Amino acid sequence: MTAKRILIIDDDASITRTIKLNLEATGFFDVHQENHAAVAVQTARDLLPDLILLDVMMPGVHGREVAARLKQEPLLSRTPVVFLTATLSNEITHGSEAFIDGYDYLAKPVDLNTLVQVIKGYLNGCEVGPA
Repeated sequence: MTAKRILIIDDDASITRTIKLNLEATGFFDVHQENHAAVAVQTARDLLPDLILLDVMMPGVHGREVAARLKQEPLLSRTPVVFLTATLSNEITHGSEAFIDGYDYLAKPVDLNTLVQVIKGYLNGCEVGPA
């Protein structure tokens, strides 16, 4: 089985590194990180990830703006995006249109098992084992 490419976009390098190490430890993901929102769309173009984890609050370019730019990219417009946020306390909310343009989001700190299950759901039930 080919590892699924995940791109984490978050200005906090310690968060991206922790998520990257934990996801890669499952053996099912090839995780890349981008800590500069201003170049995140170009990074996504170069990588063509299977899923993007995107921080909401970042300096310079807000996560909503990055998501809007990703949707305008022909090769990325259908790539699933899951927002990460420290501003909410609930674990996961599906289709919260009142919050972030209809995107699902996970509260930080992210539980690894929950994150793996969300990714698995977006990747059409790819064979992802327990974390």
